[in-house]
Amino acid sequence: MSFLTIGHRGMMGVEPENTLRSFLRAEREGLDVIELDLHLSKDGALVVMHDADVSRTTDGTGPIRERTLAELRELDAGRGERIPVFDEVVEAVGAPLQAEIKDVAAAQALADVLRDRDLTGRVEVISFHDEALAAIRTLLPGVRTALVADRYGIDVVDRARAVGATMLSLNIRRLTIELVERARAAQLKVLAWTVNTHDQLRIARGLGLDGVVTDRPEIRRAVRFTA
Repeated sequence: MSFLTIGHRGMMGVEPENTLRSFLRAEREGLDVIELDLHLSKDGALVVMHDADVSRTTDGTGPIRERTLAELRELDAGRGERIPVFDEVVEAVGAPLQAEIKDVAAAQALADVLRDRDLTGRVEVISFHDEALAAIRTLLPGVRTALVADRYGIDVVDRARAVGATMLSLNIRRLTIELVERARAAQLKVLAWTVNTHDQLRIARGLGLDGVVTDRPEIRRAVRFTA
């Protein structure tokens, strides 16, 4: 497999995160995959946003789950962008997607969309929550999944295998060659996040990883110089 560059929340280093503007920028910059985050609105819409609360990334306040989609649409998500729903991202860009389940309750809604739109070949489901990955694998057995982890140990490999994941997406600051070798022995692919400097990219390449998650378009351009 070629070394993948994955646009973190689109291209959040240069555009408002998790907006159509950000996703379109990532595609223009040639990122191989686009990553996004999913929550459910009060009325069950599959909303694209990282935080459970709208305060950090919009001009509003309060939890997503306490607002309807119509109410969320009234908020400015940066540079006049509106909060998108998952279907809109699927339509707006043609790149493969990594859809991160932030709210475990979103697993059912995401499984329904992937099934109805025949998107299992294009969308990989990722999550920090083991139970979310287990749930979506039960709902949609053919879906590809990856376990995301920030603070982790060697046991993260066993956790991934237990929920049927085929990939790990891990904080680069904690990655070791021992863990990578154990993941390889378990036939798991390994990505690192968030890789925003050339030094971090060189570390990722030196560890023999399958790709990186980045906020910065220049990391995509630098990959060919770090092989």
